[in-house]
Amino acid sequence: MFRKNLNSVHAFCIYFVNIVQNEEEVKMLKQLLTLARGRSEDATAAFLDANALSLLRQQLRDAATSVEASRKALAVVIAYAEREKASLKALTGQIETLEGRALVALEKKREDLALEASEAIADLEAEAGATRKAIDTYASEIRHLRQALKHSEAQLTDLKRGQRLAEASDKALKLRGAMPALERTDLEDAAATLRTLQSRQHHAAATARAMADLSTQIKAETLEDRLAAAGCGAPKPDDAAAVLARLKAAQKAQSA
Repeated sequence: MFRKNLNSVHAFCIYFVNIVQNEEEVKMLKQLLTLARGRSEDATAAFLDANALSLLRQQLRDAATSVEASRKALAVVIAYAEREKASLKALTGQIETLEGRALVALEKKREDLALEASEAIADLEAEAGATRKAIDTYASEIRHLRQALKHSEAQLTDLKRGQRLAEASDKALKLRGAMPALERTDLEDAAATLRTLQSRQHHAAATARAMADLSTQIKAETLEDRLAAAGCGAPKPDDAAAVLARLKAAQKAQSA
């Protein structure tokens, strides 16, 4: 289809190149022709790439059919060779029988019969010679066909192995394409959120410890004040009284 379209475009452009005299228009039409050829080649390549596995499967089916045909051809040649071998065996037996009878005829002074037997033996030997040549020809052909068949079968096995690998890779790529893409930013965002959560948890734990320490300190100071007020130990000076005593002491020191 692509080739047909390309030929149509090519004929169209050639027609206009022939009737257009302007150099720029001719150049433009040539560029259009080149573009059409390029697009056609790209479309053909894209089509073949998209259907590469289907094409490979059909090619392997065709190759398997050819290998099977070669196998049958080899079997036919082997059958012909076996038939010739059987024919040669029969000819050899006839020759041996006639030779024996011809010897008996000579013993009985029947040279006429011995001569007739000799003529038959000569014909049989010629036939046997042709049969041997046929057997040799078949043997050579069988060796050639066996070697070619062995090579074809090995190549077909390798291609089928490659086909399985290609199909497995294609399925893996399709499964990978069907899975949601895991972006690097998603991982970084998740890590940042985890760090924020951990930081908040650490801050909350530190705050709880500080509140517990402060509560213990306040409780201890409160108990100390209560004990001092109850006369247990030295009384705690009032903060204002302590400041006033300090100021008076400073005044006396200046007067002196």
